[in-house]
Amino acid sequence: MTEAAHSEHRDDYGAKLGMWLFLVTEINLFGGLFIAYAYMRNKYPEGFHHGGSQLNATLGVTNTVVLLTSSLTAVLALWAIQQGKAKLSKQLLTATVLFGLVFLVIKTVEWSAKIHHGIYPNSEHLATLPHGEQIFYGLYFTMTGLHGVHVVVGMLVLSVIARMVGQSKITRDQHVVLENGALYWHLVDVVWIFLLPLFYLAA
Repeated sequence: MTEAAHSEHRDDYGAKLGMWLFLVTEINLFGGLFIAYAYMRNKYPEGFHHGGSQLNATLGVTNTVVLLTSSLTAVLALWAIQQGKAKLSKQLLTATVLFGLVFLVIKTVEWSAKIHHGIYPNSEHLATLPHGEQIFYGLYFTMTGLHGVHVVVGMLVLSVIARMVGQSKITRDQHVVLENGALYWHLVDVVWIFLLPLFYLAA
């Protein structure tokens, strides 16, 4: 193996290791919030039960299907570039970003409905609800909002990667950037899979 090949191998290894370390920090972030949720749900079971019953489970499940489909297109995008099919890979990455946009639109509709009914952080109506429900909605907006930010970041990252694929900066022999981008997107999906039962199926 040539010196250049050795260097490329080290760079790929370092990039993958760095990405996994970053994902660990993200897991710790959401893990702390999951622990807080578990503690508060145990302390205020009735408030969390009632709060969960007020969320639209259909929208939650629909968004789950959307994100799972987006994970599939991300996997296929990686497979396509490994097969040397750059055009197909770019199309699949674009589809992944569009699925992310659909997710955000559905989430916006859901949040808008809650805001319309006076349920949002520091609202007067929310302050009149039982303490357990206040905590439930506080965690709901915090955790789904933080997840939404990660979706936006993922969409931006994948959009840049799709452009790089189109410019032949990512190829079948050099695709670690795409691989890392897909890993991040899969984390976003996994977090949502945990959020679904915690909030939408809490009732």
